[in-house]
Amino acid sequence: MADTTSNTPAADTAADRARESELSPIGRFLKATELDIRMLGMVGALLVIWVGIHILSGGLFLTPRNLWNLSVQTSSVAIMATGMVLVIVMRNIDLSVGSVEGVIGMVMGVAQAEFLIRVMGFQLGNPWIWIIALAAGVVLGLMIGALQGFIIAYLEVPAFIVTLGGLLIWRGMAWLMTSGRTVAPLDATFQLMGGGPRGSIGATASWIVGILACVAVALMLLNGRSQRKRFKFPLRPVWAESLLGVVACAAILGAVWIANSYPWPIGIVRQYAQRTGITVPEGGLFIAHGIAIPVLIAVAVGIVMTFITRRTRFGRYVFAIGGNPEAAELAGINTRWVTMKAFMIMGVLAAISAAIASARLNASTNALGTLDELLVIAAAVIGGTSLAGGSGTVLGAMLGALLMQSLQSGMVLLGIDSPLQSVVVGAVLVVAVWLDTVYRKRV
Repeated sequence: MADTTSNTPAADTAADRARESELSPIGRFLKATELDIRMLGMVGALLVIWVGIHILSGGLFLTPRNLWNLSVQTSSVAIMATGMVLVIVMRNIDLSVGSVEGVIGMVMGVAQAEFLIRVMGFQLGNPWIWIIALAAGVVLGLMIGALQGFIIAYLEVPAFIVTLGGLLIWRGMAWLMTSGRTVAPLDATFQLMGGGPRGSIGATASWIVGILACVAVALMLLNGRSQRKRFKFPLRPVWAESLLGVVACAAILGAVWIANSYPWPIGIVRQYAQRTGITVPEGGLFIAHGIAIPVLIAVAVGIVMTFITRRTRFGRYVFAIGGNPEAAELAGINTRWVTMKAFMIMGVLAAISAAIASARLNASTNALGTLDELLVIAAAVIGGTSLAGGSGTVLGAMLGALLMQSLQSGMVLLGIDSPLQSVVVGAVLVVAVWLDTVYRKRV
C-alpha cells in the first residue's frame, strides 16, 4: 500500500512548521505579517532620505511646516501616478499627462475668471462657478483620454507615439487659448482644493478623520480575517494582525498630529478672510492647519483606485492584459475597450490634478504641469510598477510620488541648482528600473 501520510493535514502542518523553523527571525516576521519586501524597502529608503536631508539642512526638513507643504506638493503627482499604474501595467505609457494637466488647468481658469463672468453673466462668488469649471475640466480630461485611448486601442498606433504627440498638442493648445497669458485670480471656493489658509479642515476635523481612519483599518483587518476563515485560507497570527493595526493607526494619528502642529498666524488668515468674505475665530495668535484638502482628495483617489485595481473585474482585466495580452484576448477579454477605459481614467485624474495645482497657484499658467509626466512615470516605476507589465500597486505609486517630491523639496532646501536636481531625479529613475530588473530575475 502506498504511503499517504504526507497528504494528511497534520503532515502538511508539520512540514510548514519545519520550513518555517528554517527561516531567520526576519523571514518568520515577514511571513507572519505578509508584508511586501519591496514596499518595506521603499519606506526604508524614504526614511533614510528624510533623515539625511534633515541633517544636511540643519534641521529644516522634518518640521511640521515642511512636511505639511510636502504633502500638498505631492498630492497632484500622486493622483496621476495612481492612473499611470493602470497604463504601465498594460504595457503602455502616457507621456502627455503633464500637458493634459496644463490645458485642463487653463480651461478651468478661463471658465472661472472670464467665460462664466464676462460671457455668461455670473456674479463673483457665485457657488456654481467652481462647480461648472471643475465639471468642465473633468469632462475634458475624460474626452482627451478617450481620444488618445481610441487611437491606441482601435487604430493600433503605439501609445508612445500617440502620447508624445499629445504632449506637444495639448501644451500648444494651452498656449493658444490665451496667447501665453496667465489667467488669475480664480474663484475663492475653487482655491480650497489647493491648500493654503482656508484649504485645510482644521484640528478638530483632522482628529475625527484620523480616528475614523483607524476604525476603518481595524474593520478591514477583521473583515480580511473573517474572509480567510470563510474560504479556509491560512490565517495570520493574531499578534501579526494586531501589530499591523497598531502601526497603521500610529502612522495615521502621527500624520494628523504633524498637520495640526503647523499653525498659521491668525493675522494672515484674517487678511485672507477679508478678501474672500469668510469668518475666522476671534482671539489667539495662531490657528491650526489640520489636514490639507488636496491631501484628502489624494487619499480618496488612492482608496478608489485601489478598490478598482483589486476588487473590480476591470482591474483584474488590466493585470491579465499586462501579464499576457494574447492569452487575455483568447480568454474573451475586450482588450481594446479595457485599454481605452484606462486612458479615460488617466484623463480624469489629470483633470483632478490640474484643479489642485491651479488652485494652489491661484492662477492658470502655461507652465502648469511642465515635466509632470516624468515625475508621474518615475513615481509609478519607483513604486514597483513594472515597465514589462503585469504588476504594480496604487500604494506603491503614491509612495513613489512622495519619495520623488521629498528629493526635490530636500534639494531646494539644500540650495542645489535646478539642473543638478534634474540629474538626481533622472539617476533615481534609472536606478529604480535597474533594481526592478534585478528583482524580477531573482524571483
